Amino acid sequence: MSPGKQASPSEAAAPMATGARLEAMRRRVRLSRVAVWTVIAAGPIALAVAVASTPTTVAAAPAAKPTAVRTATSAADPGGYAQVFVGAWLRSSANDETSAQTRLAQSMAPDVALPDPAADAQSAPGSVTAVRSAQRADGAWSVTVAAQYAGGSVRYYAVPVAADSTGSSFTVTGAPGVVAGPARAEVPKSSYAVTIPGGDLSSAVGEFLTAYLTGAGEVDRYLAPGVKLTAVSPAPYTAVAVQEVSAVEEAAAAEQVPADGTTVRVLASVEARDAKGRWPLAYELTLKARSGRWEVAALESGTSQGGGAR
Repeated sequence: MSPGKQASPSEAAAPMATGARLEAMRRRVRLSRVAVWTVIAAGPIALAVAVASTPTTVAAAPAAKPTAVRTATSAADPGGYAQVFVGAWLRSSANDETSAQTRLAQSMAPDVALPDPAADAQSAPGSVTAVRSAQRADGAWSVTVAAQYAGGSVRYYAVPVAADSTGSSFTVTGAPGVVAGPARAEVPKSSYAVTIPGGDLSSAVGEFLTAYLTGAGEVDRYLAPGVKLTAVSPAPYTAVAVQEVSAVEEAAAAEQVPADGTTVRVLASVEARDAKGRWPLAYELTLKARSGRWEVAALESGTSQGGGAR
């Protein structure tokens, strides 16, 4: 612009607008500095809040693939089914298709012929019990059933049974066959090899079993701390006498009660009496020494002379 020439309004406004923008930028910078120093002055907590308030983008983790869970199902044993069938079959008659036993046998085995007993035939069995089940193939079983008659005679029947894939349905597929009974297995050598003479341990066993079976005395007084056992009720016997006690551990045969915490497993053979006679019984017990006496730490539900206390 030449000297003496007056600037136009637009040319005069341009420097003013530029100056205004620069001032606005300076103001924003000053405010940002003030904000930062304010946060720092307020301490680390405020600084952490300021940082945390900054929007953050987090990548989502890929969804986990579902894992297939396989449940193994064991084949159902049809022993009870065969037991019921044999009981009904032995009590049925081809000449009386209206009887309840005949109808039951036919419903369980529609294709199996019924017996035709003579008028003086052996009476029906007093009890029928499944004693063995063997799976021959998928869904095919052979069940051995024992029928016990008056006088003590026993007859064994092998019954073929088919089961569905779920083990929830059965059917007898053929007539029963009379077979020899299961052979008697050898009894393994007993692990209770230490004979216990009369003494503190035998007395503790006898006193405990007397309280347990006759109700004479409190069972709790013979138990180790923390052990809970309830006497048989109503009491089935009036007296109990120890016949023999044997143990697994040598410590059970010591003349004196050993150190506290010593644990032994014993098998006690006793004779229990009631108004109808004498009954030989056996119990597996675990005893623990404490304060110079033996206390019962466990009572097994059954005996296992070959395997010891479980």
